[in-house]
Amino acid sequence: MQIITTHKGTDFDALASLVAGTIIYPGSTPVLPGSVNPNLKSFLSIHKDLFGFYSPKEIRLNDVNSMIIVDTNSWSRLDGGLAPLKGRGGIEIINWDHHPKGDIDAGEVHREELGANITLMLREIQKKEKMITPIQATLFIMGLYEDTGNLTFTSTTSQDALAAAYLLDKKADLQILSTFLRHSYGKKQKDILFEMIQNAQRTEVGGFSISIARMDIDGHVQNLSVVVQMYREIVNVDAAFAIFRDTERDRCMVIGRSNLEQINIGIIMRSLGGGGHPGAGSALLKSTNPDVIEEMLMEMVQGNQQGSIMLSDIMSYPVVTVNEDTIIDQVAMILRDTGCTGVPVVDGEGCLKGIISRRDFRKIKKESHMQSPVKAFMSREVITIEHSRSAIDAARLMIRHDIGRIPVMDGGRVIGIVTRSDVMLYFYDLLPD
Repeated sequence: MQIITTHKGTDFDALASLVAGTIIYPGSTPVLPGSVNPNLKSFLSIHKDLFGFYSPKEIRLNDVNSMIIVDTNSWSRLDGGLAPLKGRGGIEIINWDHHPKGDIDAGEVHREELGANITLMLREIQKKEKMITPIQATLFIMGLYEDTGNLTFTSTTSQDALAAAYLLDKKADLQILSTFLRHSYGKKQKDILFEMIQNAQRTEVGGFSISIARMDIDGHVQNLSVVVQMYREIVNVDAAFAIFRDTERDRCMVIGRSNLEQINIGIIMRSLGGGGHPGAGSALLKSTNPDVIEEMLMEMVQGNQQGSIMLSDIMSYPVVTVNEDTIIDQVAMILRDTGCTGVPVVDGEGCLKGIISRRDFRKIKKESHMQSPVKAFMSREVITIEHSRSAIDAARLMIRHDIGRIPVMDGGRVIGIVTRSDVMLYFYDLLPD
């Protein structure tokens, strides 16, 4: 068995390297440490099912004969559940790291001082002409930007810049990056934020609070999206927009942030020729009067409320359920035949008793367990959501409870189920028009 793992307190570069390892070494098992960077937790809550991570507790250490370690070269930084592998003979160790020092004596070493470890692994992916998806490219650029400070840290190399260009060519989504990766900001950004707050005005539109800030800026200013996000939080409005006018280049950068799914920033920004997703977006307009832009924003916010996305728009139905006495072997066949990653478990009267997912099957250690009733392995603490709630509410529940599917209820009955895949379609703004 070949496993891939990375350091505790996993950050975006480590996670990106872990996923890149599964591309370079197909068939290997990615092992995610138990502790992750807080900045990473929300991303994992939505995307976890895409990558098929295992926890150290789910690995049979005696079966491990090959170990790939990425973004670290120190045994002490690995999850404690893998500690018995240290010093054990007969294990092939491969190390990919951009740090110069460490104590892991690997038989195969790929090490170079670069701004980000994912840069090192992307070179191998390109060399082997491996394909990557837009979502993988987005994760990889998150790791690259986090470890290089948007290519501004002194440790950044030309190889990091080339890797960023490659990922953008592979459709890496910078709007998604700005949502999950909060960058630092300096004096220039702080001064802009301070002036925006000083001149802040709130407007009520259809029961929602809106703020539109306008500022003249000189040339390119980095991380304005972070400034607008902080502005929305400080002014405490449902949605905030900023119109940054570059008088020298005669253009306006419009950035929007929303905390309500009823105000879809992605739709508004596409109307201005830009893009984004429901919570964040931007547009660049040339030779346009800021007064006209502000008027357009107000009109679109007013009209955008009718296009909100509710759970009924994204949930899956009718719901495939299994009885709590159904044997595991039959449940496995149902999951395979339907393509579902999990299903609700009900009793004889149709009352919800639990959830069984493919991840729960990892609890099965013996062949005889396949003849056990599903109630022996299902998750009993079921988080549900009422059909009247919003898609954003479902996403927040998934993040808070780290779950992959939520039954949608109406009067005590299960009428649908919303999954991570459904939320991703919504979050990435891929729903059909």
